[in-house]
Amino acid sequence: MNVLDEIVSDQLRTDLPVLASGDTVRVSAKVVEGTRERIQVFEGILMRLRGGGIARSITVRRIASGVGVERTFKVNSPRIEKIEVIRHGQVRRAQLYFLRDRVGKAATLRERRPKAVAAGAKGTVPKAKAKAAKSKATAAAAPEPAAKA
Repeated sequence: MNVLDEIVSDQLRTDLPVLASGDTVRVSAKVVEGTRERIQVFEGILMRLRGGGIARSITVRRIASGVGVERTFKVNSPRIEKIEVIRHGQVRRAQLYFLRDRVGKAATLRERRPKAVAAGAKGTVPKAKAKAAKSKATAAAAPEPAAKA
C-alpha cells in the first residue's frame, strides 16, 4: 500500500448504505449560505453511480415543480450528512438516462422484491417437489385394496 492509499483510506466513509441505480434515496447535504449553514434534503431516484474509492459520486434525479432536476453528490464528501435508501427499484441498466424522457407515472420504477431468506419459507418450494410431496400424501391417505381370499 502506497502513501496515497493510506491517506485516502482514512477519508473513506463507512456509514453508507448499499446503493444501486434505481433506488430512491434521500441525501442530506450541508449548504452554506453566507455565514449560516443548514442541511438541505434532496430526495429522488439514483440515476447513476460513478467512480470508486474516494472519487465515487452519485447522480440523483427528481421532479420539482414539473421540471426534472439532477444533482451530483460526491459520496465521501464531508458536506454529505447522511444518505438514506427509501426503496429499491428494479432496473436492468446501470445508468438510467431513459428517465429523462419520461414524466409522471411513466417515470416510476417497480420495487425490487426481497430475496427469500429461508429455503423452507412459504412459496419457495419448487413446483416439482411440491407435486411429488402432494402425490405421496394422497397415496398414503388412500385406502389399501382388500386382499382376495
